[in-house]
Amino acid sequence: MSEEFPEFKSWTKIARLSRDCIVSEKIDGTNAQILITEDGQLFTGSRTRWITPENDNYGFAKWVQQNKEDILKLGPGRHFGEYWGVGIQRHYDLFERRFSLFGRIVAKEIPKCVTIVPTLYEGPFDTQQIDAVLSSLKTGGSVAAPGFMKPEGIVIFHKASGTLFKKTLENDDVSKGNV
Repeated sequence: MSEEFPEFKSWTKIARLSRDCIVSEKIDGTNAQILITEDGQLFTGSRTRWITPENDNYGFAKWVQQNKEDILKLGPGRHFGEYWGVGIQRHYDLFERRFSLFGRIVAKEIPKCVTIVPTLYEGPFDTQQIDAVLSSLKTGGSVAAPGFMKPEGIVIFHKASGTLFKKTLENDDVSKGNV
């Protein structure tokens, strides 16, 4: 007689907390992505959807098309980042918009029209170190836009778990929908 077992579910593997992390500035703009296929096709997206110059998100798809030759230097892959500056969220006292890649970069080359979100700390996960980085950002202002004194906060990438966390300088104890 054959016994029927219900679907087995295993317990998830638990990452060790005391492993390396990367702390970067959290830029207050709009999440964006560029997908370059192996055959050189170029797609642009927001955090939740594909966009085009006709159905855009703060002009990101149009900006990518205007900079297409340089953008293709990133090479094949998904390139995630933040599109930020004038007219987007905090503005950062800028007169232009920028696209900054998030830390785990897979690009072949970084074109001149693209920047990288600043890394503020890399090393063992340590809440005191993370608090010190956040404090430094609060008193010293944005690293991404020097002189701008109201940065949003930080993003912590825990390498062992592959998990992202954020800490904001204002309203960190309140969910974004309740601010």
